[in-house]
Amino acid sequence: MSQHVENLAVLFADICRSTALYENLGDDLARKTISRCIDTMAGKIPVYQGTLIKTIGDEIMVTFPSAEAAFHAACEMKFAVENDRPSGSAPLQIRIGFNYGEVIKESDDVFGNTVNVAARVTSITRAGQIMTTQAVFDALPPDLRNKLRQIMRAEFKGKQEYQEIYVAICEQEDTMSTRYGIPAFRKSPDHIDEMVLRYRDKLIKVNKESRSATLGRGETCDIIVQNDFASRLHIRIELRFGKFIIADQSTNGTYIRFSGGHVVHITREEIALPENGSISLGQPFAENPVEIVEFSIPPAHTGDF
Repeated sequence: MSQHVENLAVLFADICRSTALYENLGDDLARKTISRCIDTMAGKIPVYQGTLIKTIGDEIMVTFPSAEAAFHAACEMKFAVENDRPSGSAPLQIRIGFNYGEVIKESDDVFGNTVNVAARVTSITRAGQIMTTQAVFDALPPDLRNKLRQIMRAEFKGKQEYQEIYVAICEQEDTMSTRYGIPAFRKSPDHIDEMVLRYRDKLIKVNKESRSATLGRGETCDIIVQNDFASRLHIRIELRFGKFIIADQSTNGTYIRFSGGHVVHITREEIALPENGSISLGQPFAENPVEIVEFSIPPAHTGDF
């Protein structure tokens, strides 16, 4: 058989908790549900010149000509599956991992380290997430690099070097209208457009002019928190389409105490911040942390979510 080497993006998309579907729905309906989900994901492949390599049970393996194509396809697969609710049922969730680099093409299959790393990234990805590698980050244009958040360094079995792992932040409005450079002319709602972050004598504003802020121990963070519990890059707070999103990228997680006293603990997750409160990087509020970041939405900008 003839084979040749080519640079491709390799993507795995896996249906989460498919075993539970058979227990809850029965064999016939579960099989139809999984088949429908796979068809939904596969429908996004041709849009980005992808090739379906194989279906492995409840998982598909796909190649794309570029990291950019794989990024857009992954986001559209995620949104398509989450928005597909047959007969009003709860949506399925998928997890997607992808990598970019040199692969060996033989007949209708691909092999090599790039494929192996893509599979391993998928194996550590949570439901509803899209995760990828440094190779993809390096291959993406600047506007898409801004949609990747480094969350960990992973050591895969059989690999001597650590892999920098990123989570992709998809915005449905963007991916549905920016296929291969088609500009999206969308504005965020005007009812909420600024959040103020305060730490010691430092004040940072997240708004339409400065849409994100990073917090952590690292010197490159917008707010450097002097806390032994904090990671180098601990959290990012972003304004996305009228909502302020906090994304944890840390080891110890983030504790958020809202104005009503309710406390939420997130680890490598995202939630919206619809009100005022305080943030502790890695240390529970029960331990009376000293290094606290206050967040607030000025009254003039407060609106309904």
